[in-house]
Amino acid sequence: MLVSAVLLFGIGLAGADDNFVRSTQDPQILPVYAIGASNGSFAKVNGRLFEIDGRTGYFAGTNAWWLGHLTRNEDVDVAMQQIADASVARTKTKYKIVRVWGFGDVNKPTNPDAADPYRVWYQLINGTGAAFINYGSDGLQRLDYVVHRAEQLGLKLVLPFVNEWPDWGGREVAYAPACSFEPTWYEDAGCQAVYRAYVRVLVTRYRASPAVFSWQLCNEPRCSQCDVSVIAAWAAGVSAYIKSLDPLHMVSLGDEGWFGPSSGFSNPNGSNYAYEANDGVDFVTNLKIPTLDYGVFHLYPSWWSYPYEWGNLWIQQHDDAGAKANKPVILEEYGSPERGNHTRVLAPWLDTIVKSGLAADQVWQFGPANLSANSADFGDEFTVCYNSSEFALLGTKHAQDMLDKGV
Repeated sequence: MLVSAVLLFGIGLAGADDNFVRSTQDPQILPVYAIGASNGSFAKVNGRLFEIDGRTGYFAGTNAWWLGHLTRNEDVDVAMQQIADASVARTKTKYKIVRVWGFGDVNKPTNPDAADPYRVWYQLINGTGAAFINYGSDGLQRLDYVVHRAEQLGLKLVLPFVNEWPDWGGREVAYAPACSFEPTWYEDAGCQAVYRAYVRVLVTRYRASPAVFSWQLCNEPRCSQCDVSVIAAWAAGVSAYIKSLDPLHMVSLGDEGWFGPSSGFSNPNGSNYAYEANDGVDFVTNLKIPTLDYGVFHLYPSWWSYPYEWGNLWIQQHDDAGAKANKPVILEEYGSPERGNHTRVLAPWLDTIVKSGLAADQVWQFGPANLSANSADFGDEFTVCYNSSEFALLGTKHAQDMLDKGV
């Protein structure tokens, strides 16, 4: 008998379609869309660069966290075609790598009448700490379709398993019923049992797909007042576990890229906030983990109280760290809150990226056009909109500049 059949009633799943909800301990309900059916190859590391579908080079990409939380296939089609430069595109986008949330954690089912992107949920952790997967039309079927379409369009997806922040779950919020946080979420046996069970569900579900660029451990992991060894040990253990399930896909951490005091990097002209191993993260330490295939970092000077010009140094320093470790590095989130005028801030950074050895970059975030869903519900002040005049430079031209770089 399915574990779900025993546990479904009386534990907070009222309102969910129990025909599509199963415990993480149960066999999965298979995808309704073909996964792993395309002829594409798996992305992989080649020196300090990536090989994607037989081409080694430099690539540009974006973040579209909300793709798996759209309930209509038609909206997913439109947005992904705009990202990939398919037949409907009016400009040549040529993005290749897209970061999409692989999580949607709740403690009770969402409102089935909610608008996108608030209706979809993937995992429910109830008051007893038991975890369930929603395989229905407002659950993993939505991520299934994104992976399916990415295969058809030749896009590569970065899929984080959990969020540091409370949006769409959050490791300290949605996981709380399963945790004692002793001494931290990263070291707590209950937290990690639920987390690894969810990792196993996604990895085994999509490991045959060439659309997966990398599995990502967490979006912006932090550990307040922790030594850097806590996150480093957790990242080493989980990434090794993922490699045991799927040795063919890459794995990344998802951190913001803080440097530690012993990293050899500093800010000669001001604050060292980003160089003090903030919240237990040290980019150099984590880059040494052999089961993490590449390094990532983020760039938000407006949030971190740095001048925008400092972003160029931040880019150069992470490139230098990648060169020392002989690993690829991606600037996987960056943005300016100057809505409608992102070019002033981002254009100098893009010039620095193109001149650097960074293997790829992914702007935060892509703003689609002509969806039935209200894109304002999942956009923000950092969004670079597809139908805007600035997209021609920040999206189209930059993607082409990266592709044109010599190897």
